[in-house]
Amino acid sequence: MRAPTTGGRAGLAQGSVPLAVRMRPTSLDEVAGQQHLLGRGSPLVQLATGTRENPGGVSVILWGPPGTGKTTLAQAIARQSGREFVELSAVTAGVKDVREVMEKALTHRDLYGSTTVLFLDEIHRFSKAQQDALLPGVENGWVILIAATTENPSFSVISPLLSRSLLLTLQPLTDADLGMLVDRAVEDPRGLGGSVVLGDEARSAIVRLSSGDARRALTALEAAASSAVAAQDDPDDDSLDGVDTVPVIDADTVAAAVDRALLRYDRQGDEHYDVISAFIKSVRGSDVDAALHYLARMIEAGEDPRFIARRIIISASEDIGMADPQALPIAVAAAQAVQLIGMPEGRIPLAEAVVYLATAPKSNAAYNGVNAAIADVKAGRLGVVPMHLRDAHYPGAKRLGHGKGYVYSHDAEHGVAEQQYLPDALDGTEYYTPTTNGYEREVGPRLERLRKITRGE
Repeated sequence: MRAPTTGGRAGLAQGSVPLAVRMRPTSLDEVAGQQHLLGRGSPLVQLATGTRENPGGVSVILWGPPGTGKTTLAQAIARQSGREFVELSAVTAGVKDVREVMEKALTHRDLYGSTTVLFLDEIHRFSKAQQDALLPGVENGWVILIAATTENPSFSVISPLLSRSLLLTLQPLTDADLGMLVDRAVEDPRGLGGSVVLGDEARSAIVRLSSGDARRALTALEAAASSAVAAQDDPDDDSLDGVDTVPVIDADTVAAAVDRALLRYDRQGDEHYDVISAFIKSVRGSDVDAALHYLARMIEAGEDPRFIARRIIISASEDIGMADPQALPIAVAAAQAVQLIGMPEGRIPLAEAVVYLATAPKSNAAYNGVNAAIADVKAGRLGVVPMHLRDAHYPGAKRLGHGKGYVYSHDAEHGVAEQQYLPDALDGTEYYTPTTNGYEREVGPRLERLRKITRGE
């Protein structure tokens, strides 16, 4: 499919400046998403509308996943306000750089009565000593700090700096936000300037692939546009000789340009459920290689790592259970690690947990046990709580017979006493039947002895 020419290819001839950089908003009005932070009178709006002499804002820490607009917000504030603005990256800057900024900011304040805005990207990469160097300037008002981080500031930013700053949490961009960004980049003179036509399926593919990351969306669009132009200029293709047309980006162009075989993966569609189903079944089936394969597919398709972590926790409880009681703590630790360090490094603890679960002994006995108990409760097989187990602490309880005859387990031999715990209607019911796999080999004989004691057999 080709479309008639509507403009030249100036949008593709922007030098070496990436599309994502060219499309940086010049004001907060152009920012996509994060509307919960951009309401009238919000701290960010006050920073953007302040003046050199009256900054009208407080230091802020922007916390959110990659591509949600942390740098974009900072630069939009700088451009809109026109005030003194200094940008540092914690990857390359050190204490010396911070002190130089502070000295210049103090000079500007004393000579001109203005306050400097310091944007510090990836503040979590600063050591405690480096973050300490920021404190005098923030505390005394020499600078207004806008710090950005992808990691939880509670763990990565020192407490004195946290207490002197306002923590603002950014959310992943919605599909609607990403679609608007892509459409703007196609038409805007700063972007592609109408030099290509973006098909509906290709647009949906880019949005789907981006998973809430604006930078990823614009990078994919730029790569696809270049591929579309290169394909049209192919000297071996003489089908359009003499025809002035605009290259069209379709879904195949996007797939080829971004080198993703998993573009069909839809977070709300069948592929989403098929892959996660295959992942869980591979872990359950102890095929560690297949489990890692499906984990990689989800990661590369941009699946929410929190969703993956939740499924790993469920698998640890449902499929490994008491065969290896360490599976659940390891799964929970992986989920916490992902929350703490973010992606892409989060793939490592996720993979560690997946390998552990896939190679662990399996048992669904605890899972079956609670399901059987719930089935009885739903069916009305309840019975009343035995009198000796009822609460006897409130006034008058003993007169009702509550607690009478209760045997305190710790007073019995081995800490286990002969005593009925289930209601009369369910006395003798067994919900949990351990397997002979893993740790349950030890649980089974112990459980048999415990039941004999408690039942007086």
